[in-house]
Amino acid sequence: MNKEIREKIIEVCNEKIAKKGENVGLSFYAFFKNKNDNPKLLLEVATWWIESHKLDHFEKAVKIKKMITENK
Repeated sequence: MNKEIREKIIEVCNEKIAKKGENVGLSFYAFFKNKNDNPKLLLEVATWWIESHKLDHFEKAVKIKKMITENK
């Protein structure tokens, strides 16, 4: 994934954790607007989430943030 989406994922995770605590879960859709304006990037993140890492639809934000920051 490119630098911009990695930064967006970390930003969204930080926001969710700050608002709802460390047990908050999210899906990969949380990193995108309701309008699908970048289907290629959405598919890339979905592939990373579903195929590469076999993650459930909802995962803990702290887990996703850790995965992204450790795999730069």
